[in-house]
Amino acid sequence: MDGDASALVERAETAFESAHVPYSEYPVGAALETASGEVFVGCNVENANYSNSLHAEEVAVGEAVKRGHTEFTRLAVASAARDGVTPCGMCRQTLAEFADESLPVFCLDGEEIVEYTLGKLLPAAISEETLSDSEAASDET
Repeated sequence: MDGDASALVERAETAFESAHVPYSEYPVGAALETASGEVFVGCNVENANYSNSLHAEEVAVGEAVKRGHTEFTRLAVASAARDGVTPCGMCRQTLAEFADESLPVFCLDGEEIVEYTLGKLLPAAISEETLSDSEAASDET
């Protein structure tokens, strides 16, 4: 694995140190690189009502978008458990809004960095095109 991926994973590891996880005790960090080379990090923020919790990836995406970035080139995700955590389905779909299926996703599994692509993790993402196809099909009926 190249040093750049390792540096991005290290940023994700640093991010999980700020996680607020009083219920699951499962801190996650994400580091998202933009087309301009800037990196935005996020950590999970739990809420007693789990459905209101924020995931590390969506925090990083939100920070990047807030600062005007909508093109992403790489993502790293790490948990304190070092158990190979990958983005959940909701976060995968959020990433698909801004990146194509070739987006590299680096996940820390023990001491090893495992590389996926967004397309491998989310093979049938909902997109503007699939929505347009659905609308066209419903117009025909």
